[in-house]
Amino acid sequence: MNMGSMNMTSSPSPSSPMMMRPKRRMMMHMTFYWGSDALILFRGWPGTSLGMYLFALVVVLVLALVQEFLSRSTIISTRVGNGPVSGLLKALLHAARMGVAYLVMLAVMSFNVGVFIAAVVGHALGFFLASRVFGSGDDHKGSDVGPMSC
Repeated sequence: MNMGSMNMTSSPSPSSPMMMRPKRRMMMHMTFYWGSDALILFRGWPGTSLGMYLFALVVVLVLALVQEFLSRSTIISTRVGNGPVSGLLKALLHAARMGVAYLVMLAVMSFNVGVFIAAVVGHALGFFLASRVFGSGDDHKGSDVGPMSC
């Protein structure tokens, strides 16, 4: 086989799959910015309408609130005991807590200030409500600083 006759620098032909797709340029912000044109968690969400953006902020706030509740709950460890079922329930609670925490973290990585504020308010509100439900917030066994603490 003669390697010299192959043209290695040729561009794709117009009928190739690379040329048939329209080029979309997705812009990802690397600094905090204001605006309702955010891309949060999924492509195309929340879209371009202000109503969907506000709904997305509420979803982030609720996710952060749920994460704080899951972090503060000691119901399973105090009421179930130390058997294999208790271990499984504790592992499932931990998995749910970490899954929600990672979703909040990924939402904040959109670098949208509104999303950041919604996450912080959700964590603060969740901490306040959970401390009212589960007792003092000072003696909890959950995460201390944020979503990455175990």
